[in-house]
Amino acid sequence: DGCATRRLIRCKDYMARRAADAGILAMECYFPQRYVPQTALEEADGCAGKYTVGLGQTALAFFDDREDIASVLLTACARLLERYGVPASAIGRLEVGTETLLDKSKSVKTTLMAQLFGAEHSDVEGVSSTNACYGGTAALLNSVAWVESSAWDGRYALVVCGDIAVYAPGPARPTGGGGAVAMLVGPDAPLVMAGPRATHAFEVYDFYKPRGDTEYATVDGKLSQDAYLASVDTCWSRLKV
Repeated sequence: DGCATRRLIRCKDYMARRAADAGILAMECYFPQRYVPQTALEEADGCAGKYTVGLGQTALAFFDDREDIASVLLTACARLLERYGVPASAIGRLEVGTETLLDKSKSVKTTLMAQLFGAEHSDVEGVSSTNACYGGTAALLNSVAWVESSAWDGRYALVVCGDIAVYAPGPARPTGGGGAVAMLVGPDAPLVMAGPRATHAFEVYDFYKPRGDTEYATVDGKLSQDAYLASVDTCWSRLKV
């Protein structure tokens, strides 16, 4: 913790020049405190061993009705800022990655800002990224790019990614769960975001939420696996070039 704190303080030294070695300075996670044993789901679904042996899982974590995605993300962020003693004035960008929405238009980012910083601290860049599981990756990459850019003003970027995954009864339900991870991004990081990278983005309807009358997603598990493996193969082939 001492080394991490010294790195946070040193961020002020970079205001007069471009940042070097931008990446993750500190991280904090938050997971549900409640769970259902997968053996109970197997008994309810009449498929002994399918989830515990077939999927290798022991429990399905869930958030109760006292929490929503805003409170889940807020907890992860608050823990990070409190643990490392980072004041609100030191955050210049807040980037959120989630596909769990409370509203079809309103940003989760501003909800977090109101609770973390208050009305007096509104000079904070960033958006809420909604792009299935890639939203969190995009939030991190965007924040690192901001620290490396000429627009960076010497403050940290705070990235938080999280979701609450709830599925209708069926084969997808045992794969549900939830959680959040918050990351502090800045220069001189112990985990530097560097090196070559490749992207493969394409249109596929393996997971989507077209209905407004249910929180459940429309899922095609086999198509999702095929899309994931195809993306990995394509990215790897581009990195080898």
